[in-house]
Amino acid sequence: MNTLILRTVAPFLTALMLLFSVFVLLRGHNEPGGGFIGGLIAASALAIYGIAFGVPAVRRAIRFHPMAIAGAGLLLATLSGLISIVSGVPFMTGLWVYPVIFEVEVPLSTVMSFDIGVYLVVVGAITSIALALEQEPGSDAEGGD
Repeated sequence: MNTLILRTVAPFLTALMLLFSVFVLLRGHNEPGGGFIGGLIAASALAIYGIAFGVPAVRRAIRFHPMAIAGAGLLLATLSGLISIVSGVPFMTGLWVYPVIFEVEVPLSTVMSFDIGVYLVVVGAITSIALALEQEPGSDAEGGD
């Protein structure tokens, strides 16, 4: 189903879905959403882009191997939990810091870094699965990475 309409709309739809996935990620610890559902939306956006332009175009767009993205997310999520142990509180206890950036106090937390890690794990893993399913039979499974 590689039509002219899909190829025309796919870049805009992909960008809009990726932006919405970041919105869902960032509002997740206060309202419904978070890293998991945001990651699913982002992976769906990349799958739509892959349907329209093919697997090599998605691999060029994300620049990193999807499983490397998932690994980086797993590392970030794990480090978010280990920071609490180093601070002397139970594992996965939320910790907050308030650095001043450009004269604005920005609240940062291990809760948010954990959510970002989950987001990256979901995006990497689901995108890897989607690209494997969209791959043409008989072509290089890794896409030359």
